[in-house]
Amino acid sequence: WGERTLPNGQVVGEVTKPETINYRTLKPEMDGLFCERIFGPAKDWECHCGKYKRVRHRGIVCERCGVEVTESRVRRHRMGFIKLAAPVAHVWYLKGIPSYIAILLDMPLRDVEQIVYFNSYVVLAPGNADTLVYKQLLTEDQWLEIEDKIYSEDSQLVGVEVGIGAEALLRLLSGINLEEEAEKLRGEIESAKGQKRAKLIKRLRVIDNFIATGSQPEWMVM
Repeated sequence: WGERTLPNGQVVGEVTKPETINYRTLKPEMDGLFCERIFGPAKDWECHCGKYKRVRHRGIVCERCGVEVTESRVRRHRMGFIKLAAPVAHVWYLKGIPSYIAILLDMPLRDVEQIVYFNSYVVLAPGNADTLVYKQLLTEDQWLEIEDKIYSEDSQLVGVEVGIGAEALLRLLSGINLEEEAEKLRGEIESAKGQKRAKLIKRLRVIDNFIATGSQPEWMVM
């Protein structure tokens, strides 16, 4: 959905540069975040290089700059895509009400934000450490202490994995088996009461929606 084929056969859509506006020309940088080739012209009926101007050139793709001559309002709805150097949590699913990321991970939003904003580490695999639990939050000092034990010569710790940031969230979300979670929740709902039951039903509805639409939890991290 973020990729288009221009009338001249050229495929556009991927943003490959971090630049926005050229400070000398004040025009969008090509292949940047505001690229006219991807999103459409900044001015009505005018290509990037200025070869084509006026409505009579409507629909023409400039052979020099590759910008389609059309109305600038197309920039409001045309989409592109970008490959990021590191995972990023989508703010809609993190900060939205309800927070789908927090619901699927069955964690308080406060804890999820601590991980995303690099304030806390999270246990991805406790290994054989008796003091660690899956999804447990750790301060930097706690993690450094554990790390020292892992790499000491007489260490007995095996299989301990800890992460931070959106990369850790991606790992946690990827580890969710939706069908198994849904079945487990249905069993818990039968015996649960009050506020706990309402919370379980809320989580089950979100999981059922993911299953029904064929969506994966990890898609909430880009």
